[in-house]
Amino acid sequence: MNTKKQKIYPKHQKILDTLGENIKLARKRRKLTAIQVAERADVSRMTLYEIEKGNARVAIGAYFNVLRVLNLENDFLKLASDDELGRKLQDLELL
Repeated sequence: MNTKKQKIYPKHQKILDTLGENIKLARKRRKLTAIQVAERADVSRMTLYEIEKGNARVAIGAYFNVLRVLNLENDFLKLASDDELGRKLQDLELL
């Protein structure tokens, strides 16, 4: 299995940083400890810590399981749902 390290540019890392911070805030709003969320999501406490930091090396499934525990799993459906550029490109082909 090839585990090539993904390159994340600094301006894009900020997006992941914000995602991690949002997950951490959601956990705190629900008054859940990191240990509770990690156990319920079946991830280690360290993995949850890395998710809350926005680490790109954490598997997307781990992110999903943490969001599921926070009852935010439907947020995944919002990813790439508003593909404005793609629709414009598609419309250009129709002309």
